[in-house]
Order: sequence, then structure tokens, then C-alpha cells
Amino acid sequence: MKRSLLLQLARDSIVEVLQAQNSIDKKGLLEEHLLLHSKIQTTLNIYLKHELRGSYVTLTQDSSLLDNVIISAKKAAFEDSRFSPLTTSEYLSCEIELILNTDEGIMSEKDPAILKD
Repeated sequence: MKRSLLLQLARDSIVEVLQAQNSIDKKGLLEEHLLLHSKIQTTLNIYLKHELRGSYVTLTQDSSLLDNVIISAKKAAFEDSRFSPLTTSEYLSCEIELILNTDEGIMSEKDPAILKD
């Protein structure tokens, strides 16, 4: 199954931190996908064994969808004060849920774990 652009962006954002390198081509993505310029509030949840492992909600619509997904993924994975930072093995086993609060309503999609139990 092919992962959606936004869920792939969330996963790539987490990998950037785990690998300590910038690998996301923001300029290229913004040129190729005009929707990423939109101002859309996001919620990103990370689940490990179907239990919440991290979460982040953007509180304003000041940033682009691109930036909101990147920031939400990194903050949910590494800065949620209820949990320790996500490890590589947890990353490979986690599910990621992205919720978009659009003018048309709430849209949600979930990405299954890379490695299955």
C-alpha cells in the first residue's frame, strides 16, 4: 500500500531527527504540491501497540500545511512531555494518525506500522 504524501512527510520528519540530518526538500514539495501552502490546523498522534505514544496539535493556522505536518510529527515524537523521545525501534513499530481541521470538516488518515508485530 502506498503511503499518502502527508503521512510520508510525517514519517520523513521523524527520520530527520533520528538520523540527525535534514533530508526534506521543502522548496521542491511546495512547488510540486500547491496544497502544502494551505493554512490547515493539524493534529498528529503516534500510537505504539494501539496506545497513544505521542501527540501534538497546532494551535493556530498561521503556518503552511507543510510546516504544520513537519512540526507536529517532530513534537509528537520527541517533545510530548508525557513520554520519552521516540526511539528508532519504536518508530518502526508505531502507527501515525494525521487529523486535518479543514474548512470542509475534520479529515483523518492513519499510517500502519512499518514493521508488524
